[in-house]
Amino acid sequence: MRISIGSDHRGVHIKAKLLTMLAAGSHDVHDVGTHSEQSVDYPDFASAVCQQVASGASERGILICGTGIGMAIAANKFSGVRAANCYDEVMAEMCRRHNNVNVLCLPGDLIGDRPVDELVSIWLSTEFEAGRHQRRLEKIAQIEAGRQVD
Repeated sequence: MRISIGSDHRGVHIKAKLLTMLAAGSHDVHDVGTHSEQSVDYPDFASAVCQQVASGASERGILICGTGIGMAIAANKFSGVRAANCYDEVMAEMCRRHNNVNVLCLPGDLIGDRPVDELVSIWLSTEFEAGRHQRRLEKIAQIEAGRQVD
């Protein structure tokens, strides 16, 4: 799977772990930065990842900042991107199963010592259920397009 990944300075340590894990899983990973703990603006990296996902150049994206909240807000401004802030395995599974989330936002400061690789593995392997959930995503697409929801 082609995955774009980016973080701000508060997520760079988790991104480094995930790069190793994703490469070991034979994923084609595009790292958009940042590469140090020097302060940067998270919307720059959300934009770089989400442009890749929205254009189809990447199938999925992963974003990491201090809480994951700012990244999720910025990511959800892109048409076709469905981003969710997840901090445990249940949220990672359900956001895929019910919402077909294509950009995972993680909290670099709040994940602690929990195995983030397991959370990401669950998110990558969980299939979208479609059915009634597809109808709901179609309504979200109507909202994105500026149309009234049916």
